[in-house]
Parts: sequence; C-alpha cells; structure tokens
Amino acid sequence: MRDIITLQCTECGRRNYTTTRNKKINKEKIEIKKYCKFDRKHTVHKEVK
Repeated sequence: MRDIITLQCTECGRRNYTTTRNKKINKEKIEIKKYCKFDRKHTVHKEVK
C-alpha cells in the first residue's frame, strides 16, 4: 500500500527528494520542510506525481 512519491522544492521548482507514504492513512498531499542544495537553505517541499 505504500507509494513512492517525489518531493519538489517550492522556491526553485526542482525535484530533490523521493520518499514513501501510506495512501490509506495519509490521504492529503505531504508538505515537508527539507534542505534544498540548490538554494542552500531549508525550504518547503511539496508532493508531486
């Protein structure tokens, strides 16, 4: 039931991270604050397809 998702930086628009999530438990899209190596700072990363 776990799906692989890609996380995209909201500032630069690059897809930096991949992770998994359980579709049954987490129905909404994930937003995580992670480090962006292109911006060299912590930014919000949103789930994309």
